[in-house]
Amino acid sequence: MQQPHRIVVKLGTNVIMGADGKVALGLLHGIVEQIAAVRARGAEVLVVSSGAVGLGMERLNISARPGDVAQVQACAAVGQSRLMAIYEAAFDKLNCRIAQVLLTEDDFRDPLRHANLRAALRALLSMGVIPIVNENDTVSTVELDRPSDNGPQRERIFGDNDKLSALLMTHIDADLLVLLSDVDGLYDRNPSDAGAVVLPQVSVIDDSVLALAHGGNGRGRGGMASKLQSTRIVLEAGGTVIIANGRTPHVLERILAGDNVGTRFSMSANEARA
Repeated sequence: MQQPHRIVVKLGTNVIMGADGKVALGLLHGIVEQIAAVRARGAEVLVVSSGAVGLGMERLNISARPGDVAQVQACAAVGQSRLMAIYEAAFDKLNCRIAQVLLTEDDFRDPLRHANLRAALRALLSMGVIPIVNENDTVSTVELDRPSDNGPQRERIFGDNDKLSALLMTHIDADLLVLLSDVDGLYDRNPSDAGAVVLPQVSVIDDSVLALAHGGNGRGRGGMASKLQSTRIVLEAGGTVIIANGRTPHVLERILAGDNVGTRFSMSANEARA
């Protein structure tokens, strides 16, 4: 594949956290090394990272996600500092500089804030810095608090980090979005069915493709449905998305080498010209 100049890499909670509820340090450090290698080759990389709530729960010895939104905010506040400390230590060993960028919906809604965001991100990238992006869960409850069917509904710019990463990619003019989770890609049927295979290429997300999504995926708030909806945003902007398993060895390096890893979403040449 043509080497992208600017890449957004989204790491899901199920990549950051292990099955035991603790941070998967070995896996995370491996991905950090791959990101640093990509940056060393001259590409600009932005990382959208989940995991703050999970890390906060671990630090506070909370085994189940709280039902109270304020308590989830508290977990996010505790966990976000831990998340950045892990990234700082890992990237520093590789002589890479990082920056924390916490966003809310208003950063995309308000024209002035949006312009300021673009300017700040472009400045960071021009300085060789890798931005680590997350929603500011401590002050923004849109992602954390999901109103009941009978409650008032606010139009949401993003409700999870899948959509945040898609919006970030399109607003910062990135070439590629890589969504890393604990799934190998989009399957042609329920992954639990015998004979289910990962689709290597998808050029359009219609109702038949959306029907292939099957709910959430553990601790993360997203799932394949969220990833497909986010991917549709990127496709409509003419971009490319790859959904792959973050636990696959050297996954990012293999993706950029053009290996058949995960599911690649991009419009065909005819569709792009239409």
